[in-house]
Amino acid sequence: MTNQLARLDRLRARFDALGIDALLIATPSNRRWISGFTGTAGTLLVSRSQALFATDARYYEQVAAQAAAFSLVPANGPMAEWAPALLAGLGGQRVGFEPGGLTYANFEEWKTVLAALPDADRPAFVPAPGAIEALRAVKEPEEVDSLTQAVLLGDAAFTHAASLAHPGMTERGLAWEVQRFAMEHGAADLSFPTIIATGPWGALPHAYPRDVPLEPDAGVVMDLGVIVDGYCSDLTRTIFLGETDARFREIYDIVLTAQEMAEERIEAGMTGEQAHQIAATVIAQAGYADYFGHGLGHGVGLDIHEAPRLGPRSSDILVDGQVVTVEPGIYLPGWGGIRIEDQCVMENGRLRRLSTAAKLN
Repeated sequence: MTNQLARLDRLRARFDALGIDALLIATPSNRRWISGFTGTAGTLLVSRSQALFATDARYYEQVAAQAAAFSLVPANGPMAEWAPALLAGLGGQRVGFEPGGLTYANFEEWKTVLAALPDADRPAFVPAPGAIEALRAVKEPEEVDSLTQAVLLGDAAFTHAASLAHPGMTERGLAWEVQRFAMEHGAADLSFPTIIATGPWGALPHAYPRDVPLEPDAGVVMDLGVIVDGYCSDLTRTIFLGETDARFREIYDIVLTAQEMAEERIEAGMTGEQAHQIAATVIAQAGYADYFGHGLGHGVGLDIHEAPRLGPRSSDILVDGQVVTVEPGIYLPGWGGIRIEDQCVMENGRLRRLSTAAKLN
């Protein structure tokens, strides 16, 4: 509960800057971060003096056990029956909502609820983008510990699966080995569907595994992640089945140089764009600028993609406590792709690599 109270204090400290008096929270990962609740249904209202948790009878006991800093508001039946209790005492005040956490249908429901309230009891709804995400971007030590455990399990799942990879094994079969190992060794789930891409299929950065055999004498892109204690890992390695040829070695060395140079030179105070340009410059100078079409990386936490973003046009400022990926790649249509990705934490102004899985020499 102490952790919940500290996070509530941090959120309330942002209210003036956000121009709000309370925040309505519907995004699942934000709900979990601020309350500790791991269930799948609930709407939170945090004001300057209260923290309320509206959910149905399925979760009453779970809220009491996991979200002790919050007062329960029973939410059985239509929103019109319970939402007024959530908004009680906020007449004339500004209630922020998460633009990315409400569907259009949900927003229309809230508008209907507000319209039915007496004028004196009706708050104003205003968008408050990033209200919690900005706080979540800087990880607490316990979060870094959970992320590290996820990374180590993901690394082990990769090492296990890669050791079994052979020509004739299907992409789906290799993806299953990742999942089976992860779940048998403590993962709650995968962070995202595992990407396995053999040969030319590797030119698709977000390829999906097919019932297609792994090709001999070709690269295989393996992008995978697991969830431990709610926190995600993200790892990419490109392996080669057989003896590497000159073209594979050339492109692999470019990507590896770009990745290692970025990890070495990224520092606190940089923007996400500046971080991206470190790797992008290496790839461009090697003549492959047109074949690196995505950002260098992204934050990782309760969500697989969260702030900060490392990419062209990103103004996010890098600071200590952030956990990010560094994942340059080169993708050549008709030939394949190579991507190498580590998960890192910013500490003392520099990146410290969390990923331990081997890379090709």
